[in-house]
Amino acid sequence: MEKRIPISRQPSERKHDGSGVLTFWFEAVCVLGAVALIIAHAVTLWQHRASWNPWLLLAVVLAWPAADFVSGMVHWLADTWGSEEFPILGPRFIRPFRVHHTTPTSFLECGFFDTNGDTCLVAIPILLSFFWMPLDTGYGLFAFLFGICFCAFAIPTNQIHQWAHMPQPPRWVRRLQRYRLVLSNEEHALHHTLPYDGHYCITTGFCNRWLERIRFFRSLEWIITWFTGIPPRREEQRQRNERRGHETIR
Repeated sequence: MEKRIPISRQPSERKHDGSGVLTFWFEAVCVLGAVALIIAHAVTLWQHRASWNPWLLLAVVLAWPAADFVSGMVHWLADTWGSEEFPILGPRFIRPFRVHHTTPTSFLECGFFDTNGDTCLVAIPILLSFFWMPLDTGYGLFAFLFGICFCAFAIPTNQIHQWAHMPQPPRWVRRLQRYRLVLSNEEHALHHTLPYDGHYCITTGFCNRWLERIRFFRSLEWIITWFTGIPPRREEQRQRNERRGHETIR
């Protein structure tokens, strides 16, 4: 049995917000809707198989690291900038990432629709826009296939992230992790180290080593701080100091 690195912290009062009945059904509709749209686009792609050419394989190959890179950008933004108090984005986008740092294992309590609903909600408008994409040219077909594959790879990102935290994920998932086709437990453990400022990509983790090598996110943070005067991870550092103060009082 392979050894997995436990990704956990001390018990904390901060937990992921539960989902009500309406939220559950809304997220279920989002997941089913996104899957239905991908299937519909796959049927359209099959109907244009006479126009297929070897270059289309490149669209699939490029979509794989692109989805991983975008997952890293989104993760970095949520971890580094903004506040949990922001309307809509705060509780739905920023808070889950911040809470995840203090209580990583509470993420395992989220159900399938709760885990995947938000990514599907974001993907649906993108998938809908593909219905207006021209497919009568090689470039159009290439972009169409790239978009479908990108969404198909990106949509399960939160599910892949959850698998990386499971002590014993399904055997077929462990095999995908072993071959680095999805985010592995070992790769993601590198992110869960204070101050949580690296290895942000959580779809496959493929891009992490290259982005860390060129200090990609550190450079972006330096540029943003230079223009705005706002240091990275300011809100999370403040919350961390407050928690330390409460622990000292106790």
